[in-house]
Amino acid sequence: MNPQGERWTTDQVLALAPDEASRKAGGKLAAPGPWSESGADASAVWGQCKGSGKKPYHTVVDLNGPAFKCSCPSRKFPCKHALGLLLLWAGGGPEVAAGEPAQWAAEWLAGRRAREERSAGPAPGGGAASRAPADPEAAKRRAERRMQRIGAGATELEQRLEDLLRSGLAAAGHAGGGLSRPGGGPGGSWDETAARMVDAQAPGLASRVRELGAAVASGPNWPARLLEECALLHLLDQGFLGIERLPAPLAATVRSRVGLTTDAADLLAGPEATTVRDRWLVLAQQDADDGRLLTRKIYLRGERTGRMALHLSFGANNRPLDLALPPGLVLDADLAYYPGARPLRATLGERHAPAAPGPVPPGCGVDAALAAYGDALRDDPWLDSWPVVLSEVTPVPGPDGESWQLADADGESALPLDPRCLGRTSLWQLAAISGGAPITVFGECGHRGFLPLTVWDPSPVSL
Repeated sequence: MNPQGERWTTDQVLALAPDEASRKAGGKLAAPGPWSESGADASAVWGQCKGSGKKPYHTVVDLNGPAFKCSCPSRKFPCKHALGLLLLWAGGGPEVAAGEPAQWAAEWLAGRRAREERSAGPAPGGGAASRAPADPEAAKRRAERRMQRIGAGATELEQRLEDLLRSGLAAAGHAGGGLSRPGGGPGGSWDETAARMVDAQAPGLASRVRELGAAVASGPNWPARLLEECALLHLLDQGFLGIERLPAPLAATVRSRVGLTTDAADLLAGPEATTVRDRWLVLAQQDADDGRLLTRKIYLRGERTGRMALHLSFGANNRPLDLALPPGLVLDADLAYYPGARPLRATLGERHAPAAPGPVPPGCGVDAALAAYGDALRDDPWLDSWPVVLSEVTPVPGPDGESWQLADADGESALPLDPRCLGRTSLWQLAAISGGAPITVFGECGHRGFLPLTVWDPSPVSL
């Protein structure tokens, strides 16, 4: 066996970069010149990088996370030194030799693995320890009070929707238009209504209200889109107000849509915890930063089960996220799905082997992708999209000469690309990689079209 384990590809390393500037800076450090005492084994890479100061920066990467540690002052995660070191290692040259970690690297790696064992290790007797609240009765009362507040918020929102429809959607397009207060009171802007839902401890309803405001500003034919969003919001309100009559999976979906979440630790360690073990192929990693919160979406698919999974993590601006997985890796691990009528979001549990490069995933055609989205939408009508892998599709211009679409090899079916990717570098990457030939591409299939996230050439390339 290779003492350094399976090396990652350059694209897998670059997929971890927090931004384009980090990719460029890391690329400049992917040369042996600034590095010393560099090395690697099956689970880690380490090295010292010469900087502007007297002392070199100590950089170490735990490949099983992956997780990163560097003594530089950068607040980006991973920093340019970690990216440069990984790129140097991925190049396969002798500069990063196999060996034992330096003392400073070994100490950090040992401390990290000890913390993992303490946080994820089983309780005596083989069962996982449950994080039960100190006072179950008090926790139950808090939960009941929150349900009551959300119910009051949903009732108020229903009245506001009724007033909007009674006065006509055209009024929403005027300056200052929005959802009026019940009875026609002042202060009915979209932001004011969303704030009311936040006060009601229903962030999911607040997000839906903001979608109404976005629909009004979405250009021609906005009244039709506004009516669609109003209908979905009304359906969610009514679902929550009658939640006790819903089947358990659908009730769980409604709870999550209004903003009631399940703690990840309870999914993995609760009395009814159920995990799915598989070899999970990482299909895509996508970051979004709104200036206040960094959100990372990691899509996976089980090799044996064929199930899709979405791992979400959140972090404050300029603070590292817990998990980074470049597309193309395979994890032998347990996943626990959040409850719902069509489970997708999951949390990562125990890993049974180090991550290793995986194959190009099998995919489906356009018709099967649309059917998959339709099936998911039947269970969760608030879904914007569903993850799918398309195989043997070719990016081609649409009939209007401005839009683009992905066409099946036989030319019988085509799926329009999501307008959000038009004019972006990702579209031209996709077209350049294809060169007019069929490709395998992963993305989100939804009512806007298909949003490509990763393409295989033959290694995965993030778009």
